[in-house]
Amino acid sequence: MKKKVLFVCLGNICRSPMAEAIFKDLVERENLSDKFLVDSAGTANYHIGKNPDPRTIQVCLEHFVKIKHLGQQINAKDLSYYDHIIAMDLQNLSNIKKVAETEEQVHKIRLMRDFSEPNQDLIVPDPYYGNVEDFKEVFSILTKSCKALLDQVKGEVN
Repeated sequence: MKKKVLFVCLGNICRSPMAEAIFKDLVERENLSDKFLVDSAGTANYHIGKNPDPRTIQVCLEHFVKIKHLGQQINAKDLSYYDHIIAMDLQNLSNIKKVAETEEQVHKIRLMRDFSEPNQDLIVPDPYYGNVEDFKEVFSILTKSCKALLDQVKGEVN
């Protein structure tokens, strides 16, 4: 059975689709694509059906990471369906928990940087109002965290 991972930010056009693309790339490089289902969503409905921010796409392509996603909003069913729900910051973590209906769902929700820098409550900064350099910084943070996440969860699929 595939492990299902959902990355979540506010609008689902910057951080979470970038994390989705990076994680998919890492999974593919380890020949684990048949073991994972990976997606992303936002807690807000601002960008439903829209492509990722052009700077997100640019930075991913500069790192040879394929990205293809249309914005969507997280819902209560997602909390039952996905095994791991990964929030980019504390506000989105809180918003996701408000959607949770059971304690089991709450236990699936984690902060992205908890995997690479545990017990520090570090966030992935939102680059939306910044420049391409901010997106590059986020790419670096997400790559480190996605690698740590994959190292942790790939044992669940073997």
